[in-house]
Amino acid sequence: MLVQANVEDTRLGVPEYAIEKLGVEGIEIKWGQGAKSIGGEVKLPTLERALELKGRGYLVHPDPEDAAVQEAYKAGGIREFETHARVGRVDEESFLREVERLRRIGAKYVTLKTGAYRAPDLARAVKFASEGKIDLLTVDGAGGGTGMSPWRMMNEWGIPTVYLESLLHKFLSRLDEKGAFIPSCAIAGGIALEDHIFKALALGAPYIKAVCMGRATLTAAMVGKTQGQLIEEKFGKDSGYREALLRTFIGAAQLRDKYGEDFERIPPAAIAIYTYYDRLATGLRQLMAGCRKFALNFVSRDDLIALTREAADVSGIPYVMEADMEEVERILG
Repeated sequence: MLVQANVEDTRLGVPEYAIEKLGVEGIEIKWGQGAKSIGGEVKLPTLERALELKGRGYLVHPDPEDAAVQEAYKAGGIREFETHARVGRVDEESFLREVERLRRIGAKYVTLKTGAYRAPDLARAVKFASEGKIDLLTVDGAGGGTGMSPWRMMNEWGIPTVYLESLLHKFLSRLDEKGAFIPSCAIAGGIALEDHIFKALALGAPYIKAVCMGRATLTAAMVGKTQGQLIEEKFGKDSGYREALLRTFIGAAQLRDKYGEDFERIPPAAIAIYTYYDRLATGLRQLMAGCRKFALNFVSRDDLIALTREAADVSGIPYVMEADMEEVERILG
């Protein structure tokens, strides 16, 4: 489990608290995300909470201390507030110093997450991650986001995941050729299905070791929570409730057999996530079998072809009408 630290978190001492008081072993330095080029955003349902967080130094919009805003809130014109984290700036020296500091206070794993910024900023992330020998570099492309972002920014800002991952592969390959340290990498940004996972791993091979899935996982959880509420409204918590769970979630029977009486403690949202991930795992195995790749570390860029010239130019993956032609010539003579 990683605890993320943005500008506000670092200023408030979140890494120190997580490591020293909670026993957290991994801290993720957060430069940004694929959904937006500004810091984190959190909705606040009450004026009191907005005032509390502004008093702690957070940026709150609209300003809860403004008398006109307070009047509009009391009249029902303003129903919620939102906090925005301060935007950060970074250079190599300060980044390496922070990595060293986190390790010194007890972090066993230090990772970096960056967003869908321009190519020079991605190059900085790759170079700094290599110099700092961090444990994981996560690159989040545009097209993702959980919805907790300014809507137009989430839809229109940033480099899309396929383009960003293609740049990432190019930059990592360049450092690899120089013999530099290459951190394990993960890719994120709108990944939701097993074919997305396969393509993301293949396009970034051999450097991409994992994919990150936020919105898709949250969607499964929210659907599961809603279904659980509907089932409880109809059946209460008696045997009819348990039977309805088994009918609704194909993974419920597996979890019941594995956990026995403790199955009752698993919320429907968690059952839904388990069922969703089980579906992804099954589909991914099928795609891997189709490529005759029986472990993830064997998935490679050779498993992909580009269906358009533009896709080939962007990714470096061979165009479909030119791929494998040397082997074709050997076969046909």
